[in-house]
Amino acid sequence: MRLAFWRAGKDKAVIARAVSRSKPAAAPKIEAEIEADKVEANPAPFVAKQAQVESGDIDLHALGAVLARKRGWIVVPTVVALVASLGVVNLITPRYKSEARILIDGRENVFLRPNSDRAEERQALDAEAVTSQVQLVLSRDLAREIIKKNKLAERPEFDPVLQGISPLKSLAALIGIGRDPFAMTPEERVLDAYYERLQAYAVDKSRVIVVEFQSADPELAARVANSIADGYLVLQQAVRQEQAKNASQWLAGEIESLRKKVSEAEAKVEDFRSKSSLFVGTNNTTLSNQQMGEVNTQLNNARSMKADAESKARLIKEMLQSGKPIEASEVVNSELMRRLSEQRVTLRAQLAEQSSTLLGNHPRIKELKAQLGDLDNQIRDEAAKISRSLENDARIASGRVDGLTTSLEQLKKQAASTNGQDVQLRALEREAKAQRDLLETYLAKYREANTRETIDTAPTDGRIISRAIVSNTPAYPKKLPIVLIATIATLLLSSGTVVTGELLRQTAPRTLAAIAPARAPVRREPSLQPAVAAAVDAAIDPIVEPALPEPAPLQPEIVSDKDVSEFDEIERLADKLRRAGAEARKVTVLGTAPGAAITLSTLTLARHLSRDARVVVVDLAASSPSLAAASVDASAPGLAELMQGEASFAQIITRDKLSRLHLVMAGRPGFDRSLLQSPRVALAIDALLRAYDHVLIDAGSASDLPAELLTAHARAVVVPDASMAPDARALMCEQLRAVGFSDVTMLSKPVQPSDAVETPRVVAA
Repeated sequence: MRLAFWRAGKDKAVIARAVSRSKPAAAPKIEAEIEADKVEANPAPFVAKQAQVESGDIDLHALGAVLARKRGWIVVPTVVALVASLGVVNLITPRYKSEARILIDGRENVFLRPNSDRAEERQALDAEAVTSQVQLVLSRDLAREIIKKNKLAERPEFDPVLQGISPLKSLAALIGIGRDPFAMTPEERVLDAYYERLQAYAVDKSRVIVVEFQSADPELAARVANSIADGYLVLQQAVRQEQAKNASQWLAGEIESLRKKVSEAEAKVEDFRSKSSLFVGTNNTTLSNQQMGEVNTQLNNARSMKADAESKARLIKEMLQSGKPIEASEVVNSELMRRLSEQRVTLRAQLAEQSSTLLGNHPRIKELKAQLGDLDNQIRDEAAKISRSLENDARIASGRVDGLTTSLEQLKKQAASTNGQDVQLRALEREAKAQRDLLETYLAKYREANTRETIDTAPTDGRIISRAIVSNTPAYPKKLPIVLIATIATLLLSSGTVVTGELLRQTAPRTLAAIAPARAPVRREPSLQPAVAAAVDAAIDPIVEPALPEPAPLQPEIVSDKDVSEFDEIERLADKLRRAGAEARKVTVLGTAPGAAITLSTLTLARHLSRDARVVVVDLAASSPSLAAASVDASAPGLAELMQGEASFAQIITRDKLSRLHLVMAGRPGFDRSLLQSPRVALAIDALLRAYDHVLIDAGSASDLPAELLTAHARAVVVPDASMAPDARALMCEQLRAVGFSDVTMLSKPVQPSDAVETPRVVAA
């Protein structure tokens, strides 16, 4: 049978997770508490450090008694501070505060806005713009106007030289603590006092500026605050008028210069046009281009007339040759053809009428037919004549086309010769137009600037939404807060002084007592103190090596249940471990029996060893409630809380109810078992090895524990299952020695609950 922890490199991912989980909080505390690992040969620093931890206890009852006994040292200074603060706040000259509020909203309307900005939406002011307006309120130019308007320089409140300087202030100025008023000009003194009483700020998330002013005279405070608000608006108006004035002056000079440039540019255009004969006709085009366009239009008309006449003459000829009725519009619309057609219609009607009564050979019928044939010949002759006239019109149009074509070619040659001059003319015209447009723009801006300059009240970016009123409540000093702060501060300071002295008195003797054992390492019995204090005392006792000689390592043995009883077997094993001395300081108890049996065997063996040695049992199995039931504090924290930094060594070490044995639990119910796989668990066990003679580790079946934690410098005690064969037991002992245990002892059978109850009685005896 092989145990799970024998596998090398087992569950490295779980161990890494436990280290990362416990490192941030637990590492500083564990490393601080087991600092003795760095000084293996000298345990005195570890003992002194644990004594300092113990000296941190505070006796609250003693502190309360000291505060009651020395209440005079607390009450008297507090009352003195109360009276003094009352006197000081009543001697200080009160100041009254008034405030005015200005809204920055950009009041310029569309009618007073320049033409270029009327079609654009004005953007809202940002926070930086409002802050800039606050600096304008605090400007020195405005301050001088307000001081002059309200005659602040004539008041002793603003010029301390007028009422005299106290010797105390003169002495402070002499040693460099304060400013010497006589070294300052009157204007500097008044401005200094003015800015000391003035406060201007922008209200958060708004465009409102608050102007606050303080003075000993409440009416003066309100008047100055309103004057600052009015002066700010007047200053903005003056700035706008000054901007308009400067703009109009600059534009006037630029306009005069531009007028000269425009005149020169237009003169150059006309001079070049007269020299190059590039005169302008209708539609702002040159004469040559206009003539060329007209000739081109006439040429197109002549060509269309020629084609129209030729097509009509050809159509009439085709009708005459084919003998078809002539239905062309030129023939039909002819006056002669219309009369001939009417006569033909009349003759046909007469012929039809006579044919109804006369035969075909009748002379009248023959006459009518002869007249009708003559009319048809006349119509055809007239159509042929119209066709010949159309052909003549086509020849005339062809001659006109030839003439217009010749004229157009001549005009093209003339236009080609004047293209270069036309380009130069257009360049001169563009230059003249640009100068003219710029002049017109400057003229419009000049008129606007001149108009805005002459306005009596130019629009400002702000308006007063709340004027200052006279206040009857002093803003300075705040009597009640000052008195309360001075009184409470004195009370706390005097109480702290008394408490500090008592704490120093309490901690000094305890520190000496804690360091003394480190100088003289002798074994002392733990005092009967509360559970946690007893555990701390046991953890910091000096380490004393056993006086017995160290025997040679024992060979693994298997105690048969036929030779001795269970009780004698545990007793013999305890004696064996005592004789082994330092080699048996770390004992790992594990096995294949149920968890409760392993825990009971570990507890029985530890109680036997604790009769004349310092012994602690470390629970790493956490599979049986027997160990918690034996502790005086079943809800105490364990190694899991130590790894997470939630408890210290003094809190995890508890006492056995029935013996001098100390216990260390694995953790409170529900803890994360992966915390026991942290490498810092081995550091904690090493720290316990420096404070105890024997450390027994209840490993259970060791299914998920690192092999190094259990085997390093340790002996093994195996609690087998009662049904385990002797050959399997011998094989397990050999395997345990092979994985690193220095010695292996296998019990014949687990300790039963009855034996566990009996053992404390024997130990107590």
